Amino acid sequence: MGETKEVQLSPETCFTIHMGEPQEVQLTKIEATGAKEENSLEDNSFGGPMNESTMSKKKRYYRWLRISIHSSLVLVCGSAAILLGRLYYEKGGKSKWMGTLVQLAGFPIQLPFHFISAPKNLTTNSSIHPKQSSASILAFIYVSIGLLLALDCYLYSVGLWYLPVSTYSLICSSQLAFNAFFSYFLNSLKFTPYIINSLVLLTISATLLVFQNESSSSDDDDSDSTQVSKKKYVIGFICTVGASAGYGLWLSLTQLVFKKVIKRETFKVVLDMILYTSLVATLATLVGLFASGEWSGLKNEMKEYELGKASYLLNLTFTAILWQVFTIGCLGLIREVSSLFSNAISALGVPIVPMLAVVFFHDKMDGIKGISMVLAIWGIISYVYQQYLDDSKSENRNTSHVPKASSPIEEVHR
Repeated sequence: MGETKEVQLSPETCFTIHMGEPQEVQLTKIEATGAKEENSLEDNSFGGPMNESTMSKKKRYYRWLRISIHSSLVLVCGSAAILLGRLYYEKGGKSKWMGTLVQLAGFPIQLPFHFISAPKNLTTNSSIHPKQSSASILAFIYVSIGLLLALDCYLYSVGLWYLPVSTYSLICSSQLAFNAFFSYFLNSLKFTPYIINSLVLLTISATLLVFQNESSSSDDDDSDSTQVSKKKYVIGFICTVGASAGYGLWLSLTQLVFKKVIKRETFKVVLDMILYTSLVATLATLVGLFASGEWSGLKNEMKEYELGKASYLLNLTFTAILWQVFTIGCLGLIREVSSLFSNAISALGVPIVPMLAVVFFHDKMDGIKGISMVLAIWGIISYVYQQYLDDSKSENRNTSHVPKASSPIEEVHR
């Protein structure tokens, strides 16, 4: 009596029709998988680009927040550490190796952060970067950079011993030019008009203050604090310039290691770089301290310190802590932006240190220092604006690569 007919409506859907005596038509849907996939694609196509844009804006916001935090650490801690280092020499400190050691020996305070961040970052990065550098390569890198860091800190210590604070900090601004030079060869740096403008302004800012410092020294010939013998001045100048060159090379090499060797950008990687290189540099400095014989005079140095034993110990302790926080800020900026940007932020402290020296060391302040401050800030803003332009281009490029949503008509005709 009854017949069963199968009607094929489309490649994705078919129905079975049962013809019975009551002439009832029963429709049974068997499959519609293709249509379901199309619907799911259409639903995702409306939410995808919006979610990508929102996530991109959040990442950009948090990135610049991290850059701001690192920049503040570099400026505040770097300036304070220089002033405390000069205070050590002003009040009776004589050991240049001790001045070097406090720049490096504070790294153990970062060990808790290292152990806290280790498990999470290790599991994450092992899946993203299965091919990691061998231990021998990393050991060679840490030892080499650590020895360079020890030499660099010693040269800085000698320069701070022989030169006034203002002259020292201004000569240190040359590290930006050295960093640009090394970054051109090691990090494929491209000079843009804004970067060139930043470098020129910072150089003029430092030059103005150098001339101002020399003129003030000639005016105060009877002042012991501003009188530096020609021989000591030359030694301090050469050591500070050499330290600036070494610092620029250290930043460029660190950026190269992050991008070409380690190939990871996590907080743990930054801490590893600080801890291992600081350990090597500290050991090298201890060897220099005992080999030079300066260690034997540290006890008398502490007794004869003008501010007392407690102030002596507090000075060295806080100097060590400030230099470590400064290093975290520098490496954070290298990881987030570049070594040149990290150095440019450090150069902003060039006019800040003389301003603080007016309060703590009673240096003179005139219009030239004010102009230098304005030029330095202008130079930093110029460089930061270039970074903003680069971020905007990168965001637009990523947005243009997001696939456009297909209309339902296009899906049907596929």
